[in-house]
Amino acid sequence: MASNTQSIKKLYYSIGEVSKITELKPYVLRYWETEFKELRPSKNKAGNRTYRQKDIDIILRIKDLLYNQKFTIEGARRILTDPEPVNAEHSESSLLENESNAELLTNIRRELKSILEELKK
Repeated sequence: MASNTQSIKKLYYSIGEVSKITELKPYVLRYWETEFKELRPSKNKAGNRTYRQKDIDIILRIKDLLYNQKFTIEGARRILTDPEPVNAEHSESSLLENESNAELLTNIRRELKSILEELKK
């Protein structure tokens, strides 16, 4: 993600510079600060936001989640706060586990229905 930024590296960036780098309007950046606790740029003595490279990386990650992967703000917030990324192996084993659980529940339901029928007799 850092490769998307300008070739000249700086320690601090203004909101205008970050707006150009990320191709987002400044009001979007300010709004995202209220929605994502990970995005907290510091302010200088004049009260202007000063973004660091890590802030820009977070903004680009949020932009990708919202605009490209079509997550909601709540979904993007969960992805950013979840330290464990979901991998394909984990998803596949969860799917198999869910299928076996569904089969187990179906069998339990069938047995309970037969018990209920016996009790009604």
